[in-house]
Amino acid sequence: MGVRVRVEGVVQGVGFRPFVHGLATRLGLAGRVGNDAHGVFVELEGGRDQIGEFLVRLECDAPPLASIERVTVTSTPRATRAGGRFRIVESDPSGTSRTLVSPDIATCDDCLAELADPADRRYRYPFVNCVNCGPRMTIVRSMPYDRPLTTMAGFEMCGDCRAEYHDPADRRFHAQPICCPACGPTLSLMGAAGDPLTGAAEVLRAGGVLAVKGIGGYHLAVLASDESAAAELRRRKRRADKPFAVMVADLDEARRLCEVGGADGVGAALLTDRARPIVLLPRRPEAVVAGAVAPGERCLGLMLPYTPLHHLLLAAVGAPIVLTSGNGSDEPIAYDDRDALDRLGGIADAFLTHDRPIHLRADDSVVRPFRGRGMILRRSRGHAPRPFTLPYEAPRHILGCGAELKSTFCLGKGRHAFVSPHIGDLENYETLRSYAEGIEHFAALFGVRPEVVAYDPHPEYLSSKHALDLSDVELTAVQHHHAHIASCLADNGEHGRVIGVAFDGLGYGLDGTLWGGEFLLADLVSFERAGHLAPVPMPGGSAAIRQPWRMAAAYLEGDGAELDVARRHERWWASVTSLMRGAPVTSSAGRLFDAVAALLGVRDTISYEGQAAIELERLADPAERGAYPAAVSDDLVVAGADLVRAAAADLVAGVEPAVIAARFHNGVSEVIVRCCRLLRDATGLATVALSGGVFQNVLLLGRTVERLSGAGFRVLTHAGVPANDGGISLGQVAVAAARDRLRAYGDQP
Repeated sequence: MGVRVRVEGVVQGVGFRPFVHGLATRLGLAGRVGNDAHGVFVELEGGRDQIGEFLVRLECDAPPLASIERVTVTSTPRATRAGGRFRIVESDPSGTSRTLVSPDIATCDDCLAELADPADRRYRYPFVNCVNCGPRMTIVRSMPYDRPLTTMAGFEMCGDCRAEYHDPADRRFHAQPICCPACGPTLSLMGAAGDPLTGAAEVLRAGGVLAVKGIGGYHLAVLASDESAAAELRRRKRRADKPFAVMVADLDEARRLCEVGGADGVGAALLTDRARPIVLLPRRPEAVVAGAVAPGERCLGLMLPYTPLHHLLLAAVGAPIVLTSGNGSDEPIAYDDRDALDRLGGIADAFLTHDRPIHLRADDSVVRPFRGRGMILRRSRGHAPRPFTLPYEAPRHILGCGAELKSTFCLGKGRHAFVSPHIGDLENYETLRSYAEGIEHFAALFGVRPEVVAYDPHPEYLSSKHALDLSDVELTAVQHHHAHIASCLADNGEHGRVIGVAFDGLGYGLDGTLWGGEFLLADLVSFERAGHLAPVPMPGGSAAIRQPWRMAAAYLEGDGAELDVARRHERWWASVTSLMRGAPVTSSAGRLFDAVAALLGVRDTISYEGQAAIELERLADPAERGAYPAAVSDDLVVAGADLVRAAAADLVAGVEPAVIAARFHNGVSEVIVRCCRLLRDATGLATVALSGGVFQNVLLLGRTVERLSGAGFRVLTHAGVPANDGGISLGQVAVAAARDRLRAYGDQP
């Protein structure tokens, strides 16, 4: 009999064709397998039983990096072109792309063994890879995934690599980035003498700053134990306080710096995940890490090497290194060689680089352990562009333009939603250009021609201006906090109506004010604002974001002259109080956290978004279970000022700031649960979705989930996209798709 099999999903660049070849050959089947714009096609000839076994094992035994979404089987007449054997054929690039692209994958154990084996021809070769690991998304120019359509096209395979590439028994059978020292990319060192790796290690040991070209862009490195080098990197990079990530050679080294847990613990699992993210872990007091790496932080962001070059560099240095994004303050990560030299030339003393081009920039992903799993804070390398599955078929192609901070975009097609790698804050031309180029590349890669464009209604967001400048598209505005809740629903594969708690810094509200402490009744089509934190002025507008002490003055209504925060700003306290009349008002939970942080002397001014709230969480005593009360009106308006004034009273009474910080967190958690109970009584809804950047605070999130679950609620939190604005674009696509379905078919999921 003869059948044609269509396999869709992440099935290109993951060793799927070699797997199919091996499986068909072992079962004695004839035919062929190839890539095309839709995924993988297989034509089979053979006995009914053998074909039946093939179809079962096709899904059960698929390569570990593959993700099969759909297998379609149709009967065909017996083909005569198979010739009694099974073979891999040239790809068919025609048609509109519907296949998926694999994320970049950390170097596998087999390749690491070759890297360390003096008898292997790839011994100490910085670009060793196979079908199970290596660059994918960042080198793909177009689909289908074949070498001529990647940035490896300029490297002609040598005879040995060609033999491996065509050998069905070799794990590099049809591995597109295959290479070796004889034919592949080469390493070079600029700005220092000697062998590239040895010279680079000497730069670091001498206290220098080294730029390192990785898979998705350039990083900047210094010795993690070198105080002066870390401080100098901060000065050159113009990064005052935000922590640097640290790369360690292995889990043993990670355990010397942080509380990782046992071999089966979540910390170890996250560090060794094939995505190799940065993992935020509790720092050991005795950790030999310079104070300038993560000033005042209880946690360190650790990651393990994920490329052969990283393994070799760490071995040459023999110590942990800072490895932070290769950019200046507020710029996108540099990935083009010439641009990197221009932008990083004043920061780095030397460049460890290579000649394999990067086609798409991708920063490192960041995760934080939470209740036995990872909570993603930044989704990028290792995760993107693996798609999310919508609970329904979107009638038309969609672009979600995202937000202004922690920007991403998202493309929706059919049941897939493709969220871009983290781009950054859209605050300058370089980042905006990266954003626009990324949309163009993703649209071509996944065959998406946006017909519907979803955007945030904030009139000053550059992402929204990008949407409004597009022609021949249907525009749909998605309110910021509705997008947050929709993002949480899509992240969890849900679509029903829920109680949504959206707590963040700021978002443009339907009434023209700045929202951020919202209780919504929402599904993927619409929402109702059911409650919120009581609005307070923002004295000086955006200056109140940069200077949290202004929010303390606003919440205290100018009182509290006996408090340290008022004394510290005595010169300006009265004038800031006068600014409250006519100032923009906000219901922002983020600004409430800022006020308490300033009140306790944690942070009067910030150098990066969310800094005051992050440091307030760090201060809080996790053993304290007391909670400040807050009044809730009949129309579900929460008096956040009650929490601030309770904290101020305790401070005057001499209560320790760590206890006050904890009681504040517990008070916020309790008032969330109280409001959700009231909404359940009124609506019967018993599922709560928690979203917004404030819920990256694991103390608040943990206490809130615990209390809500104890009260009988089903609680949805984020797992695949960040709770912060990095998830907004997914929410926009989910809302736009649901609205489009309602328009087209008169129903919704």
